Amino acid sequence: MKIAIVTTDNRQHFQDFANPAPYFGTAPEALLQGFAAMPELEVHVISCAQKPMKSPKKLAENIWFHSLYVPKSGWMRTSYQGCIRAVRRRLKVIQPDIVHGQGTERECAISAVFSKFPNVVTLHGNMRLIAEVNKAKPLSFNWLAAQLERIVLPRARGVVCITSYTQEAVKDLARKMWLVPNAVDASFFDAQPAPDDSGLILCAGFICHRKNQNAFIRALDSLAGKKKFKVMFVGEVVKEDPFVTEFQELIATRPWCTYGGFADREKLKGYLKTATMLALPSLEDNCPMVVLEAMAAGVPVLAAKVGGLPDLIEDGKNGLFCNPLEADSMAVGVQRILDNPQMARALAQTAKQMARERFHPLFIAQRHVEIYREVLSKPA
Repeated sequence: MKIAIVTTDNRQHFQDFANPAPYFGTAPEALLQGFAAMPELEVHVISCAQKPMKSPKKLAENIWFHSLYVPKSGWMRTSYQGCIRAVRRRLKVIQPDIVHGQGTERECAISAVFSKFPNVVTLHGNMRLIAEVNKAKPLSFNWLAAQLERIVLPRARGVVCITSYTQEAVKDLARKMWLVPNAVDASFFDAQPAPDDSGLILCAGFICHRKNQNAFIRALDSLAGKKKFKVMFVGEVVKEDPFVTEFQELIATRPWCTYGGFADREKLKGYLKTATMLALPSLEDNCPMVVLEAMAAGVPVLAAKVGGLPDLIEDGKNGLFCNPLEADSMAVGVQRILDNPQMARALAQTAKQMARERFHPLFIAQRHVEIYREVLSKPA
C-alpha cells in the first residue's frame, strides 16, 4: 500500500528554516515510527513551507519526505489555496492509494481533502470548540481555522477521532468516523522515573486561557508553605496575550513557580524523569499528548475532567481527575498525590501498562492501515 501523510513540518511552525532535518508533531511522528516498522508499506510524508529548505529524501527505509515551497500568499489568507495546489501536484507524481491529512489546525486536512485522491483526516484539536472556549474574534486565526474545519470534515471520506469527545463533536459533519487514539513515541516507554525530593509538579502546554495555568497557580496558593513542592510550567507563549502577561506576574511573585519556556521531546523526557506528577488543568482538551507521554513514562497524572480526557483516565486507577473551575478541587488533587506516594506509584504503574497496550506506535499504525483498507474497499 502506498500512503501519503500530509503533516506540518515544525521547521515552518517555529521558523527554523536552517535546520536540515524535518520534525513533526508528537502524534504524527509516533505514527511514522509505527509505519517504519511495517516494511510492506510505502509512505510519503508531505509538508509545506514558506521558504525552500534542505531536507533528506528519506526518513526511514520505507518513508520518503517531500518539502514543498509555498509563498505566504498561498496560506491562511487564501484558505491555503497555494498549499492545496502544491500538494495536489506532488500527489500526481506519487500516485498514492490514500492521503491522510493530519489535523485541521493548518493546511494539512484541507490539502488532503481537495487532493482528488481517497482521503481521511485526523482531528487532533477540535478547532470549532477551541475557538468557542477562547472566544475567538472574527477573522482571528482560531476563528478562521474553525470555519475551514466546517468545510473540510464533510468532504473527507472519513475522520479519525482520537477520543469519543471528538466523535461527538463531528458526528453531524463526518461521513464516517473511527476511534483511534494517538500513538506515543516509543522512547517514552523506556523512561525510568527517578523523582527527586522537590515535589516537582510539571504543567506542560501552551500558556493560554484554554490551558488554565493562572487559575491553577492561584489554586495552589492554599498549599504553599504547608507542602514542599515546586511547579514547572513549559510551553509556548504569545507575548501579546493578556493571559501571558498575567501568568508572568503570577509566577514572578511565587518562588515555587518556574517557567521553563518551550520544551522539546528530550527536555520533556528530562522533566518527566524527575517529576512527582503531571498536572493538566485545562478548560478544554481533546487528547493531549503530554498526558499519554506521562503515562508511558510512568508519571502520575492529575487532569481536568474535560473533553477527551475521560477516554484516557479512569479516576483512581491510572490517574486522578479535578475540576478546573474549582480551586479546592485542583489543590486537593495535588495534595493527594503529594501525601500518598504509594498510591501515586500504583497509579503510574497501571497507567504505564495501559499505555503500552493502547498507544504503542506499531499497534496504532496497524489500526490505521485497517482504516485505509476499509476506505479503499468502498466506492467514493
